Amino acid sequence: MGSDNSEIQHILLKLDNIQLAFGGIKALDGVSLEVFKGEVLAIIGPNGAGKTCILNCINGFYRPQEGKIYFQKREITRMPSHKIAKLGISRTFQNIELYSGLTVLENLLAGRHIFMNTGFFWGALYFGKGLHDEKKHRKRVEEIIDFLEIEAIRKKIVGTLSYGLRKRVELGRALALEPKLLLLDEPMSGMNLEEKEDIARFILDIHEEFTDTIVFVEHDMGAIMDLSSRVIVLDFGRKIAEEPPEEIKKNSKVIEAYLGEE
Repeated sequence: MGSDNSEIQHILLKLDNIQLAFGGIKALDGVSLEVFKGEVLAIIGPNGAGKTCILNCINGFYRPQEGKIYFQKREITRMPSHKIAKLGISRTFQNIELYSGLTVLENLLAGRHIFMNTGFFWGALYFGKGLHDEKKHRKRVEEIIDFLEIEAIRKKIVGTLSYGLRKRVELGRALALEPKLLLLDEPMSGMNLEEKEDIARFILDIHEEFTDTIVFVEHDMGAIMDLSSRVIVLDFGRKIAEEPPEEIKKNSKVIEAYLGEE
């Protein structure tokens, strides 16, 4: 899977010399990278390499001590996470972050919050503009439910669902933000083979139907080979390789740092 050269000339996201440290420990050490519009970029590396830290810096959960981050040529380095979401960046998490006491439908509607500008008065009256907005958001959410094939659980409490289904619901909530850039943090972790195949299929379809630019962190090398158009490899907070997936498997630095472990 990949994008032709005409598609990937446009830089959607850029990280320039990102330095992130916790105490005396460097989590990211001068990481620079670009994400091109229309590509599926995989970020891999050993545990503790800084993969999730990159996602956390992009969506505003972490603030790097040095370096700059640009999205659509606009600097977002110090921007609050909710404002970054409004610009069109959404994500899933390594550890599922859902409202476990709410239904699947309610969780997906919560993902529409950045579009809900009706205000308290109209929302409370539930007619006129408030009713129109509610119908619009529900229609979008129902489309996501159909797409992810979760109609049967739409009214179930999220906390009662299996791990694999909760991961799918979290993916749906990220899609509810209508992202221009979708960040996926280990979307297949903890899943059995059938669940992994389902998620891989959904990622391919998301790339075609929802958002054409995806960055994902993953350990499953089979998925990385099948899904990504480019791979960035981190080790001890540094970028050690950046190549197409078929070249990454031959890279001696990557074999030594990561692939040789498996």
